[in-house]
Amino acid sequence: MSYNALYTDLSGYYDLMCADIDYQEQSNCVRRLHQLFGNQGTRYLDLACGTGPHVEHFIGYGYQASGLDINQPMLNIAQQRCPQATFVQHDMCNFLVEAPLDLITCFLYSLHYNANIEKLMQCIESAFNALGPDGVFCFNAVDKDKIDNNSFVRHTTEFEGSHFMFQSGWHYDGDGDGEHQQLQLHIEKTSDNVTQSWRDNHPMVAINFTQLQQLLAPFFDVTMFEHSYDKIVPWNGKSGNAIFVCIKKENALLCQQAA
Repeated sequence: MSYNALYTDLSGYYDLMCADIDYQEQSNCVRRLHQLFGNQGTRYLDLACGTGPHVEHFIGYGYQASGLDINQPMLNIAQQRCPQATFVQHDMCNFLVEAPLDLITCFLYSLHYNANIEKLMQCIESAFNALGPDGVFCFNAVDKDKIDNNSFVRHTTEFEGSHFMFQSGWHYDGDGDGEHQQLQLHIEKTSDNVTQSWRDNHPMVAINFTQLQQLLAPFFDVTMFEHSYDKIVPWNGKSGNAIFVCIKKENALLCQQAA
């Protein structure tokens, strides 16, 4: 089963799968980062927005919010959640916008859904082109060289008489040179002592932080922070998870043309 098919099959349960995520804390942290580093504008796009929980919070902050995702059933839920927002079904590696944006986000490590380094580069360029002067591109990422294949997160919940178990973990079996990793998912739904099970390995791009900084450098001034949403702390240079705040370089195109 492809990851898109899996999300389509389980789109009605996606919010349950993410029940342990504090969307408000994440959204508020990025709003604060945007206030510190951005241009104070409010035109906002969330890449890989899913069912729209982050968009909902940014609407509450007064942003002109929109979302983009490749999965239409997710977007249908997002539109019901946020009827005042605009949602577009599209691949984030080559998106276009009608007017310049002030903030683009990509939460939940979703930047890794780009299939390979080439697609990731296209996504970075798309974000650069979509942002206005001093616009901010903010996302979180995992360093492939720090992935522990034996580590995973799991939580359970009850919903409409059924018991759900959700488990996910990173897996990277490259020797440091490979550009592919997997997000391994295991989902179970038990109703009336009957258990349905879904397993899938989502193909994702693998990259270390040095490589990612090199991809971003021609387009953005980059500041990295510890992967903590309750406080803003500079990256310690060792952690395998980080929040990237990328401010658009005004002279990036001129530099490219000169080169």
